[in-house]
Amino acid sequence: MLHVGPFELGARAKSFPNNIACQYKERPKRSSDTARPESLRKPPNQHEQSRPSSFQKHAQSISQSDSTCDPKLAESATPSADFPVLPPMSPTMSPKNMDSDGVNVLQHSNSSSTPTASTFKPSLRFWTIFVAVGFAGLLTALEATITSTALPSIIADLQGGDAYIWAVNGYLVAMTSLQPLYGQLANVFGRRWPTIVATAAFVLGSGIAGGAHNISMLIAGRVIQGVGAGGINVLCEILVCDLVPLRERGKYLAGMFGMIALGTALGPFFGGLIVDHTTWRWVFYLNLPVGGLALVLLVMFLHVNYVKEANLATSLGKIDWAGNAIFVGSVAAVLIALAWAGAVYTWTSFHVLVPLLVGLAGLAAFFVFEGSRFSAQPMMPLHLFGNRTSATAFALTFLHSIGTIWVLYFLPVYFQGVLESSAQRAGVQLLPTILILIPFAAAGGGIMSKIGRYRPLHHVGFALMTVGMGLLALLDEESNTGSWVGFQIIGSAGAGIIIPTLLPAVLAPLTEADTALATASWAFLRSFGQVWGTAIAAAVFNNRFDQLSGSIANAAVREQVGHGRAYQYATAAFVRLLPPDTRRQFVAVLQDSLQRTWHVAIAFAALGFVLVIFEKEVPLRNELDTAYGVPETETATEAGDVEKSSGNASSAGEGNGHAARSDVSTA
Repeated sequence: MLHVGPFELGARAKSFPNNIACQYKERPKRSSDTARPESLRKPPNQHEQSRPSSFQKHAQSISQSDSTCDPKLAESATPSADFPVLPPMSPTMSPKNMDSDGVNVLQHSNSSSTPTASTFKPSLRFWTIFVAVGFAGLLTALEATITSTALPSIIADLQGGDAYIWAVNGYLVAMTSLQPLYGQLANVFGRRWPTIVATAAFVLGSGIAGGAHNISMLIAGRVIQGVGAGGINVLCEILVCDLVPLRERGKYLAGMFGMIALGTALGPFFGGLIVDHTTWRWVFYLNLPVGGLALVLLVMFLHVNYVKEANLATSLGKIDWAGNAIFVGSVAAVLIALAWAGAVYTWTSFHVLVPLLVGLAGLAAFFVFEGSRFSAQPMMPLHLFGNRTSATAFALTFLHSIGTIWVLYFLPVYFQGVLESSAQRAGVQLLPTILILIPFAAAGGGIMSKIGRYRPLHHVGFALMTVGMGLLALLDEESNTGSWVGFQIIGSAGAGIIIPTLLPAVLAPLTEADTALATASWAFLRSFGQVWGTAIAAAVFNNRFDQLSGSIANAAVREQVGHGRAYQYATAAFVRLLPPDTRRQFVAVLQDSLQRTWHVAIAFAALGFVLVIFEKEVPLRNELDTAYGVPETETATEAGDVEKSSGNASSAGEGNGHAARSDVSTA
């Protein structure tokens, strides 16, 4: 079908009297089944056989009048091997089929909440792709936290001085702010090349950072790493969504997110281990062999369908350049403010407030722009947030990220500052969180696939997280091993159950055409939540410490650790340098400050529990309907760009919901 845009409709309406006779001419018969490739064909169901809406009749009549009056258009409307005519828009798109929540009723009516036999059988190619992107995701998560323990050695060797903060935050700013852009790139250029380029950028940045001779070179390498990491984090999840039906997705997302969580948690431990036994450069060189192997596997095996445009100019025109510029600038301003707050300047300093307020105002302007007529191809379409289930799941993702990163950053403060454990030992003491998180994530994904529901898992998960945060507030200097191990297990079990169920909840009310942009938006909110989680927790901790620091008799120590600097001094190495009386006073204040931090964390977890009420239980689809999956029949070529017959029109217009005629290619 030829694409009918609003301006085309207006032009045709003016010339309607001249063309009215043409409507009665016979139109060539369409046959979508013979035109569409077998791998993209979906079996008909009762809804696809239903009566077309009035809008579809009108659009079809316009298409008929055009094709029969103009010989060229009539020729193009005839089904052929090169330009097959796709079937009319599915009647499920009619506004009459939308419920009050904006969920497409007919789209989900065939899905059942009762268990059904799955037809999805992962192939060797699938597992190769899954393992490759999984290891790439693990490395990006590892790099986000590995420098926390290695940074002092790095800065001392490179004489970085105050620039140390950008060795960490340059990576986070680049990674977080570019994630939505990768969603659009995946729609326009397919999944293969953005994934390969992102992985190559991450490996290249690792090499530059590892070979750095000065702090500027290190920061440059970290930024390039972040550019690649942003793409890897988004695309590994998009690929799982492309290759696995929604109902089965939780099991595979659990494995993917488990590897990411493992990398995040083990980063500080490996950082300390590397610095203690070899040069800090292996913090970055570690990525070269593993990342290089992942890159080779992706080049060899990641050949998936995508909607190929006629030329590069058309492809580039589908990217929301203005929206991306506003978004990246605004997010960068917010992240810079959060990086400076407490570490370099106080929260009330204009150095923090100005970029923070400018960034938040910029984000508000971004959403206004995305909903305006000036954004023809929005990278974050507002309809993604237009139903309460997806909107609630986005909010739950943000809160879940805050809670998980809260534990990963402040439980080590308890181990090092209160129990006086070394950095390596603190990493070992944190293992219950990780060892429980991964199997419970797998269990959560499996249960969701079995029962086809996510709301009960969200309720149970956030309830356990709330209880876990409350129990962590009970820890003190006298707590035994059973206490801090058991308390970790409860909270981590809750967090694990939730991990693989959030993205399916976001996608359930949306169409498959929204997968890439919705996943990119979800990944951004997850990363953004982690940044806010560390910033809020540090602010609460430092503020409470400053309030209680008067009980430290030693004025020099009080001045040294006060004014928002308590977090960086909560280490066993510093505590052991203090005189006995000062040590007891310092640990007492530290312990009280941690308790206040956990009390605030309880509020965030409890808020998540309450918000679950606003989710609707949308049935999870059993079938896979995407133009970006692995083709059933591979046609081997050197470049991997094999022209195939035209694909799914509804997926061709991912991002704005419209379809333009394009060739489905394997790349």
